Amino acid sequence: MLPPPTVTVVVPTLAAGDTLADCLRSLENQTFANFDVIVVDNSGSGAVTHTPTQRMRVIANHRNVGFGAAVNQGYCSSSAPYLATLNDDAVASPHWLEALVRAAEARPSAGQRIGMFASEVRLAESGALDSAGMLIAADGSSKQRGHGESPARFSLEHDALFPSGSAAMYRRNMLEEIGLFDESYFLYCEDTDLGLRARWAGWECAYVPGAVVEHQYSHSAGRASSLKAYLVERNRIFTVLKNFPLRMWAGASIAAHLRYWWHAVWMLRGLGKAAEFRDQGNSAWKLPLYVARAHLAAFANFPRLWREHRRIRGSRRISIGEFRALLAQHSISVRKVAEL
Repeated sequence: MLPPPTVTVVVPTLAAGDTLADCLRSLENQTFANFDVIVVDNSGSGAVTHTPTQRMRVIANHRNVGFGAAVNQGYCSSSAPYLATLNDDAVASPHWLEALVRAAEARPSAGQRIGMFASEVRLAESGALDSAGMLIAADGSSKQRGHGESPARFSLEHDALFPSGSAAMYRRNMLEEIGLFDESYFLYCEDTDLGLRARWAGWECAYVPGAVVEHQYSHSAGRASSLKAYLVERNRIFTVLKNFPLRMWAGASIAAHLRYWWHAVWMLRGLGKAAEFRDQGNSAWKLPLYVARAHLAAFANFPRLWREHRRIRGSRRISIGEFRALLAQHSISVRKVAEL
């Protein structure tokens, strides 16, 4: 019998194809041995055919419950002190878990309160960096820090705002304190919401170079699909209403409209997500409709979001000034968000 795992790795999957097989194979080759794997099958058809082992379990859902809900299921099925998340289109290097756990054990939760650990996520196609932690814009949009740059520029361990959920590790006692992923997000930005809630509660994030993962960017949901365009915008607004102080709401709205303008500029130049959306056969004129739908959804959910806003503020351990300083320290311009 295996000892109780130190880390539970949760891998949500929808397609359950060759990419998932590559992902699970990379976990079998980890140098760190004391972990287990929970694959959450969101296909609704039992698409995961891998034979469960002592180390791997499968949770099969009757429908796609979304990324956050899938990770939460894995958390509730585990008692490990650390929870790692890994996209099914990501391949972990053999030392991935070893590097994350070494960083976590070197920084006990008492004192520093480091509860989040960001991986060195690389783009599988080019080897360039996908993320070294995350950045946030004035309108609540989040983007990968160092995206497209050389990994050598991010070779030192240091503070990050929060990790990308594509390959991250979290302390269980932090999640017990702040709560799990917000399942209403369904897809996208749930790692931003969780990271900001953790920051309000005084938890910190360490970027761990050497915890390398290769990621096939947006393989499962498409790079610039209609669903992604809507959900990213809706969840951005959810995040602002939940996590931004009231005095920042007006600025976030102004910044969002500035980003819309830059999307139009970059699209005309053939750059950014708006151009990618158009180039994949979608009508660019639909983008304002998705923005309008996102705002309507936020309005409909406002009572719940306001309750969450008040709950987060009621349990905060840092001041509004400290929170704003954190966002400024790890900021990205809306112009850059639209360009990437």
